[in-house]
Amino acid sequence: MPTTTEMKRFNTAGAAGIAAAGATAAAATSATPPSADATTADVTVTVGPTPLADVPPRLFGSFVEHLGRCVYGGLYEPGHPTADSNGFRRDVIELVKELGVTCVRYPGGNFVSGYRWEDGTGPREDRPVRRDLAWHCTETNQVGIDDFYRWSQAAGTEVMLAVNMGTRGLQEALDELEYVNGAPGTTLADRRVANGIPKPMGVRMWCIGNEMDGPWQIGHTSADEYAAAVDRVAHAMKLAEPGLELVACGSSSAQMPTFGEWERKVLTKAYANIDFVSCHAYYRDHGHVTRDAAAMQDFLASAQDMTRFIATVAAQADAAKAANGGERDIKISFDEWGVWYADVWNAQEDRRMADSASGLHTDPWPVAPPLLEDVYTVADAVVEGSLMITLLKHCDRVRSASRAQLVNVIAPIMTVPGGPAWRQTTFYPFAEAAGRARGDVFVPRIDSPLVHTATYGEVPAVDAVVTWDAATRRGLLLAVNRDLARAHDVAVALAGLTAGAAGDGSAATGGGADAGVSAAAGDGADASASADRTVAGGGMAAGSAAGAHLAVVRTQLLHDDDIYRQNTAEEPDAVTPDDLPVQMDPATASMSFTLPPVSWAAVEFAM
Repeated sequence: MPTTTEMKRFNTAGAAGIAAAGATAAAATSATPPSADATTADVTVTVGPTPLADVPPRLFGSFVEHLGRCVYGGLYEPGHPTADSNGFRRDVIELVKELGVTCVRYPGGNFVSGYRWEDGTGPREDRPVRRDLAWHCTETNQVGIDDFYRWSQAAGTEVMLAVNMGTRGLQEALDELEYVNGAPGTTLADRRVANGIPKPMGVRMWCIGNEMDGPWQIGHTSADEYAAAVDRVAHAMKLAEPGLELVACGSSSAQMPTFGEWERKVLTKAYANIDFVSCHAYYRDHGHVTRDAAAMQDFLASAQDMTRFIATVAAQADAAKAANGGERDIKISFDEWGVWYADVWNAQEDRRMADSASGLHTDPWPVAPPLLEDVYTVADAVVEGSLMITLLKHCDRVRSASRAQLVNVIAPIMTVPGGPAWRQTTFYPFAEAAGRARGDVFVPRIDSPLVHTATYGEVPAVDAVVTWDAATRRGLLLAVNRDLARAHDVAVALAGLTAGAAGDGSAATGGGADAGVSAAAGDGADASASADRTVAGGGMAAGSAAGAHLAVVRTQLLHDDDIYRQNTAEEPDAVTPDDLPVQMDPATASMSFTLPPVSWAAVEFAM
């Protein structure tokens, strides 16, 4: 997670052609619009018979770092009325379960580059108190690997651990692996047993460092140096446990000056020993202070940047595979993503660094101060819903992702010390996808009007993805309207989901993650590169067996006339999803509805 203005910024300010009044144009549309008639739709979503890939459970992961109140005061608050015997808030655990989180990356983040894993093991009263250079706080180590494992057991989540490649390296990584996963009978594994965890933790996925290209990172290094180091560590870890899944650090963002080149060097060197490469991307409304309409329209199209990021990293991974004469693909772990108003944090950091530029400062560092506690808007939630759609549309390559972070720190869950926990606006799109996206992912063909953005050019106003579980015959449509000013009537053709199984001869003319690019998209948003690779609609014969049983099970619409509306501790339910009115035509396995400006929607269906 970049923490200073050393990072090159992605400028999205000042787009021309968007009226200033656009920021309030959504007020003309009801929060629960009438459903559209398919004959008048200006957006068509056509699902073909060829799936992209299965839905990877790890796509719905999250991230817990020792930062601010994420751990202390978030997960862990021993004096809270709901605290369990380990000091963890049960109300937070219940919200994590409701959110649907599957896998949690821990303990960082920047924090891990100075972390000694042993500090967080054994009796709490014996643990050392240390300074954390990453966030300039005091780390009490009252929560560590032992405790987080117990929390994960209670929350029902998989653990993904990161090892320190900033101040440590090979031997410490092997020691940590032995402590965590070793069978009893060795010194470190027996220490874990003595600490109350008799069985190996069984942690399979490990991140080898964090953002090692970033000048803010403790021990940051060059691509060549990191490539050699990660190759050594990964090789040794797999000598201990060949079944591990290991993640090499990719670029800290797509705006880093070494982006692409970093991936090429690291993945070419370490191809034989690593399984994933990480991607990190945060987005924000660059005009949030002045509520600039052009900046907001750019922000709503943030998924365009994520799409290009994934494509670039995948291309470098494929080049590394070819250079090594390999047969397996390196997968992507998008293990930090979300909305973060980093400009606020950067201003705080600039002030702190200016204040500390001269003289010595001997004041104690704070313990778990409130940091990065962004409060999210309706627009922020719509963007995160759009980003989740993008991750699903690329899940043939993105097999793991961690929405950053989980509690209090740029998080969908917030807590009041000694008081309640509550859901941010961003909670809802994630929870719906995590809870209901099952089976296979289908990237539909989308024909949509375009909206203009200063950064990404002309982009389709509406984006969507479909998942379908043939075993349960349940599906999920996720859709987003990224248009700041206009509602759009959407018609969805679903018969292709079962047409392939019926042997109707439909086939994909390319398929894959680019299949859903609108034919109407012209030259914008990468459309020119992939408009010739669209999934054939097919299979829409009236009265088909599939269509005859189409039924809508559940709908959600996240929208508000005020796109800046937020949930707060005082009004935790100011923004919640509404029902989305949907018209169905079972004879053609199709449905239609209206998406208001700046809205996200989900339709669960059966057929």
